[in-house]
Amino acid sequence: MSSINTYSTEGFRDKFMKGEEIPPDMLRADFGKFFIVKVEEMLPLIKLPVPPSRSTTHTFIYISTGEAIITIGSEKYTIHQNECIFVPAGQIFSFENPDVNTGYLCNFHEDFIIGKYGQADLLRGLEFLSIYGNPYVKLENAAPHVALILSRMLSLYQKNGLHNTALLHPYFMALLAEINQVYQPQYIDFASRYTTLTVEFKALLSQYINTLHQVKDYASLLNVSPNHLNKVIKATTGVSPSEWIDNQLILEAKVLLYQTDFPINQVAAEIGIMDQSYFSRFFRKLTGQSPMEFRKMIERS
Repeated sequence: MSSINTYSTEGFRDKFMKGEEIPPDMLRADFGKFFIVKVEEMLPLIKLPVPPSRSTTHTFIYISTGEAIITIGSEKYTIHQNECIFVPAGQIFSFENPDVNTGYLCNFHEDFIIGKYGQADLLRGLEFLSIYGNPYVKLENAAPHVALILSRMLSLYQKNGLHNTALLHPYFMALLAEINQVYQPQYIDFASRYTTLTVEFKALLSQYINTLHQVKDYASLLNVSPNHLNKVIKATTGVSPSEWIDNQLILEAKVLLYQTDFPINQVAAEIGIMDQSYFSRFFRKLTGQSPMEFRKMIERS
């Protein structure tokens, strides 16, 4: 089974950005490892809409004025002043709005977090960088500190690129620490055992979606009954496990329809559906259009 294409930072630039208009000091050498820009300067250079895609790097967006709208996974988020959002590496995302806003966009590879001191253990404590975490963070009292750090990071990056990581990296780690202080898990209002099971279900979903399509399969992996899993996921997210599975299948199909020229039956097979007719009916039921109509819409845009 083929894997869905995941864009590197360089690949995203080549596919979605107006390369001839990118200022030479915006994306410095080694920008595939780390870069930071102002949102209002970056957005006009992107060829919208960006259809469902994945990236090998993490993206962080902080809004100081206005708003930004982005779809991450199957959920659409709108972030406003003093709020931020993360798109974890490997997560499906898309956006289409020419938003009016100001702020900062920071893109970074996990290697930049680890740094020369080998701080790999830090990643385990940053849930917002995982696919199953809550990507949306209200900064509130931390906003002035975050804005100050971002301003300093931008100044350092524009002046030296990655030639002075001994100074840039500590600021970056301070940024993640400030955000982690105010980060709230997505399901904080529920008992911890419900939250744990929900997070584990979503993690398994991203891992096995192309082969496991039944609630009972995930219940078995989690050592609970299907009824219990349905009860917990519905209570914490408002959406049933079967709806989570269906939505994730549609996301995987959309990325394949956009990124490949596979015939429809192969797209269906790639996500574990062997009956093309069933796949087409399933896709239309959840999106309101056939797989071919979706592909043509993307091509026109």
